Amino acid sequence: MGRGRVQLRRIENKISRQVTFSKRRTGLLKKAHEISVLCDAEVALIVFSNKGKLFEYSTDSSMERILERYERYSYAERQLLPNDSESQANWSIEVPKLMSRIEALQRNIKHFMGEELSPLSLRELQHLEQQIDTALKRIRSRKNQAMHESISELQKKEKSLREQNDTLAKKVHLKENEQQHLGQGSSPQFIQPPPPQPTATLLFPSLTIGGSFQPNEEAEGTSRPNNTLMPPWMVRHVNG
Repeated sequence: MGRGRVQLRRIENKISRQVTFSKRRTGLLKKAHEISVLCDAEVALIVFSNKGKLFEYSTDSSMERILERYERYSYAERQLLPNDSESQANWSIEVPKLMSRIEALQRNIKHFMGEELSPLSLRELQHLEQQIDTALKRIRSRKNQAMHESISELQKKEKSLREQNDTLAKKVHLKENEQQHLGQGSSPQFIQPPPPQPTATLLFPSLTIGGSFQPNEEAEGTSRPNNTLMPPWMVRHVNG
């Protein structure tokens, strides 16, 4: 008679359970070694008894290296597989939403341009008009702000240019004054001649032996008679 099939369930007898654990543990470690040798596979086997005792087997590679490899692989699998499935599910939901959103935005753009207004109701037209009025107010407010900023900037530039102009004018004025001073210092000094000294006028500029007297007509400007007689003592002085 053949051996019957063993029912897989917890062995209630403690001794039998311990014997079965020892036998099957040995067989399991043997099978792990055989598969690693025959198939050139990396095998790591870890078994804990009901009392917490550790039994392990690993191929030529250390147990730590195999466990690290397992952790990397399992982590990569957990990151890739769920993300792919979730991303595909998300895209299948998001694509129709995005398409409908694009169509709505395109319709709004046409409405703001004044196109395709016939399908709109009175309330929708009023809402569109209100939106356009609000947009115009914002546009005008921004335009006024930009104009004020531009004017303020131009005023600052004007003030800066005026200051530069004043500075340049002062420099030019100082330069002209320096040139004038240099010109006066290098010009030749003209010595003013002394005023003419008065010459002594002879009482009798011209004398004649005959006793006639002729004054200087050019200095006096008038003609005098030349028949004036000299005094006798002067005639003696001249003759002597």
